[in-house]
Order: sequence, then structure tokens, then C-alpha cells
Amino acid sequence: MTTSPAAPTTTTSGATATGSATATGAVTAGPAARLLLLAPRINETGLQLRTTAQRRGLAARTAPTYPVPEDLLATAAVHLYGGPLFADAVGRELGLALLDAAPDWLTTLPAGLTGRRIECLPLADARRLRRPAFLKPPVDKLFPARIYPDGSGLPGPDALDDGTLVLVSDIVTFAREYRLFVLDGAVHAASRYAVDGALSVAPLDADPYREQALAFAAEVLAGCAGSLPSAVVVDIGLLAGPAAAPTPSWSVVEANPAWASGGYACDPDAVLDVVLRAAGPAGELRDADRRFCRELPQVVR
Repeated sequence: MTTSPAAPTTTTSGATATGSATATGAVTAGPAARLLLLAPRINETGLQLRTTAQRRGLAARTAPTYPVPEDLLATAAVHLYGGPLFADAVGRELGLALLDAAPDWLTTLPAGLTGRRIECLPLADARRLRRPAFLKPPVDKLFPARIYPDGSGLPGPDALDDGTLVLVSDIVTFAREYRLFVLDGAVHAASRYAVDGALSVAPLDADPYREQALAFAAEVLAGCAGSLPSAVVVDIGLLAGPAAAPTPSWSVVEANPAWASGGYACDPDAVLDVVLRAAGPAGELRDADRRFCRELPQVVR
């Protein structure tokens, strides 16, 4: 796991923290040209990122409301941290590229990395399931992610379109769960966030399974090279099993956008590195990341 220096002077997009860069890397804008914008309902991670950004010399500000403040429209380079509703409300106007894994990413992984059967189905098909399964929307929180006795408890066509995608997973139990902030195919920051299904936040360095977690993370990232954006969050977990099992079994839980994910006990500097890459100016987007951009709606004021 790598961490950032205490006060780096370069953002992950290739520009200095107080300026905007051209394609050749030259800084062309002044100190107020680059900004980290946080959602109005700021969470603990957002507060940490705001403090970290300001310590680096990067302007940071919490939006008062969802509409884009007019003075921001002249800002050369805006980065974002906030939930999907906020991203959709301001992303297009601010010219942002917001990176996320493909909705069906989990289904593309080998069974050896997931430890369970996973399908991505249209909601109309998922409603016809007649077996217990863990059901969740792969994009945004359109309905509660949990174990359903069958598909009849999913939202009806009056609430969500029949074509809405649903991840359908066999039921497994995680003994421990870990959050990985990934940058350029490597773990940039990591934290434990759950033990036996209950919130249990701790730095990865303090966890007894640190080495196993990092080894499995490296296996996952090597095995799915090219299928994730350059900046993303991947959650992994240790599956609960018989106490006498000779080798603990590890599994990928899910992938999430870094710009909307909690940092738990991760180093805020390293989290900020990943967020700046994951949600920044579309003009700085890397070619390899173009297919991972969130489709942003046109908001009518």
C-alpha cells in the first residue's frame, strides 16, 4: 500500500494543486483556477478531504445547494466529492468526467475471485426470481441492497423501469471487509470497515489480516487489469467459513466510485489523490478512462 507525502504539490491529473495544466503539462492558470467542490450535505470523509486539500494549497468549498454556483462556471478546473444526485446535478455544467466501474463488472470476474455466482439482470427478470438472493442496484441506491426471499419484493414497474439493472448474488457471509482506494491499478489506500457484518473501522496496518488482504487485492487488480478505471474503489472481504478451514477464502465484494465513497480509516491524502483523478475536468480525461465515464443528465434550471 502506498501513501502520499504530507503536502504534495502535484495533483493526480498532472497539474499543480494551484494551477491548470495543458496537454504538455505546462501550468496555464492561476491560484484560484482549481477547486475541490463538496456536496451540500458533507460527510466525515468530505470534511477530511476539504482539510487535506486546503493544506495542500488546493481551494476547497462546500456547495450551498445543488445548483452550480454561478461563480464556479468560470473556474478552469473543478473536482468533485459527493453522492450521485449531486454529481448528476452539477457534473455536466461543470464539465466533469466522473469515473466508475461498469455496472456488470462483478459478473466479469472469475468465480475464484468472487466466491459466489453473480448475475446482472433487468429488473423485470429479477422480479421473477423464486429463490433467496442478495439483490442490489449496481448503479446508485435505487432500492435497498439486502437479502430478498425472492424477487417479488423488488420495486414494481410503477417505481422503476423494467430495464433497470439488478445484481443478483448468491448469499455469502463476510467475516471481515476492507475498502481499497485504487489508483493506476494498485492499492493507494486501504482500511478495514466491517467485522462479522458490523461496522468496525480500523487502519489496515492494525488488522491481523493485512498481508493476506493486500495479497488478494494484488491478485484481483492483476486479474482484472483493463476492466476498471484508473481511479476507483474496490471492496474485498474474508468469507466466513469453518474454523478448521486450512486457508481463509477471500472475495471481491463490489466496486464503487471513489468520488462517492467513504474513506473510513484510509489516509486522507491518499484518498484525495484518487478522488481528484476519479472526478475532474473532462478535458484532462485519459483515453483509457473514457469508457468508464458516468453518463450525466442535462439539468434544466
